[in-house]
Amino acid sequence: MKLIGSRVEQEIREQLKKSNQSLFKSEEKRRLLEVIRSSYPDMRTAYIVHWIPEQGEDIYKILINDSIIAEIELGRFNAEIEPIVVTKTISQYLQGLSKRHQITLAVALDLARQDLKNMD
Repeated sequence: MKLIGSRVEQEIREQLKKSNQSLFKSEEKRRLLEVIRSSYPDMRTAYIVHWIPEQGEDIYKILINDSIIAEIELGRFNAEIEPIVVTKTISQYLQGLSKRHQITLAVALDLARQDLKNMD
């Protein structure tokens, strides 16, 4: 999907930047970051592209670097419950994705590629 710099894209870009900062810097996302780091040791950047708060768990869909989507289910109340981690390719994740979520992924990929370029 080609980005056109629309207002919607700008709003999504800001939300994704905040999610990235929250993931790497906030105490409340520390456990999620630990799961990502242990499951994906080559992770250099990550963006939460979708989050579903359920009653007993949180389900996150996270772009790792610019190559894969991690679906992580974390228990909310019991840290002892082993998280469920599923890895998908970008093309697998795109199947059946709504237009809004496709835009979110495209913006996240753009941000991740910028991050990776700045790290080299």
